[in-house]
Amino acid sequence: MTTAISTDIAECPRLGAYALFAGVLAAAGLPLYIHAPKFFVDNYGVSLAALGAVLFALRLLDIVQDPFFGWLAQRLKHRRRMTIALGAALLGGSMLGLFAVTPLFDPLWWFALMLTGVFSGFSFLTITFYAQGVATAGALGQSGHLRLARWRETGALIGVCLAAIAPVLLAKLLNAPFAGFAILFAALTLCAVVTMGQEWTTSEGATDGDSGFGLVLADAPVRRLLLIAFVNAAPVAVSSTLFLFFVESRLAAPGMEGGLLLLFFLAAALTAPIWTTLAERFGTRPVLLAAMVLAIAAFVFVFSLGPGDVWAFAIICAASGAALGADMTLLPAAFARRLETISPGATEGFGLWAFVSKFTLAFAAVTLLPALEVAGFATGQENTTSALNALTWLYAGVPILLKLVAIGLLCATPLEEEA
Repeated sequence: MTTAISTDIAECPRLGAYALFAGVLAAAGLPLYIHAPKFFVDNYGVSLAALGAVLFALRLLDIVQDPFFGWLAQRLKHRRRMTIALGAALLGGSMLGLFAVTPLFDPLWWFALMLTGVFSGFSFLTITFYAQGVATAGALGQSGHLRLARWRETGALIGVCLAAIAPVLLAKLLNAPFAGFAILFAALTLCAVVTMGQEWTTSEGATDGDSGFGLVLADAPVRRLLLIAFVNAAPVAVSSTLFLFFVESRLAAPGMEGGLLLLFFLAAALTAPIWTTLAERFGTRPVLLAAMVLAIAAFVFVFSLGPGDVWAFAIICAASGAALGADMTLLPAAFARRLETISPGATEGFGLWAFVSKFTLAFAAVTLLPALEVAGFATGQENTTSALNALTWLYAGVPILLKLVAIGLLCATPLEEEA
């Protein structure tokens, strides 16, 4: 694996910039679903059901917004540096408004407005960033998409690690840890934009070519990969949405959330390069299937846990985190490889990919949080046995079923490297 990484550095010195940019984007994605709902519940008394409804409504906006951003990014590709700067300003400013500014009006509506800004900036930057990666991966030769994914997704996972644990660590130093997190995030966003600046300039022309949603969606393997992405990402969305509640209430281990989150995402970050190296040798499909089976095995053991089983849950976090490392590297690489084949200039394809990836998180929020309330679960207080059992079944049972569906879909889907 060391040789492979050395080769990456020699062939494309800017891969480090891709890792940093991906880390910043990832810090604005999944961690928001971990921290933001609980932050607004604890600080402003907003109900779980209301927050879930807002998250789902914002993802409905993405039905139009993400594909539109894909179209817009394609049309404005020759002004990419300017549009990236505007998207980054919107992302960083909205993050500050979410965590560092006391709501100027009703907290629920403020939550909705700030998340709209975060999601919009995140969407545009992600779509453009991944489309740019197609050109860069093409220059890396054989296995170029896996090589780029190794750096990009490892950077993303490190970003998730840092964003997941930062508020916990900052709480030991600051009276307002989430405000500190938002300020730090805004500063890193600026650094990432500057670091990637030359990459946008030198490779804009590489994305020219036929494009359009019709061209992308007319391809059956692309449609199947989008479906797999949705079903396979849903288990992570489910577990991420319920993670803090599970540790606090089911394990009766408040205060341990930060370390367990770090372990989960660190396992993903450390194994991501291993998964891509294995995929280069054995192929994407068998390696990805092995990771899915690993995830199922980890979730099965969740049902045996009870109060105080922190060490056992730590092992489960490490195993499921390792499986996540494969999901976040191999599927995006397979999608980018296929998209490069049918239409190298189709930025719209990444608009669809961004929508699918985020919609899973909103779907989890709008279904799981109200379901918990209906089951009688309440955060920060003693819950009944039936409420805790409902939490366990939602946290582990739903992901197992979804992973089984994803395995079936993957087995029936041809991948570009096998053509």
